[in-house]
Amino acid sequence: MAKTISFATLHMTVAFSVAYLLSGSFLVGGAIALIEPMINTVVYFFHEKAWERIRLRRHAQTVLAC
Repeated sequence: MAKTISFATLHMTVAFSVAYLLSGSFLVGGAIALIEPMINTVVYFFHEKAWERIRLRRHAQTVLAC
């Protein structure tokens, strides 16, 4: 859990820094630092589901080929 919290903190810091440097706004930087990781987490969930389907499909093809 410590590694996850560490990575989340790092991710939000980078997101804030980039957004602040591009916009010059603490509000925009803060909003992006909070919103972007939340959206990224949802996208990651569906990314993992897609890769699990690919893994299962490849496994099924291997079993049928034997």
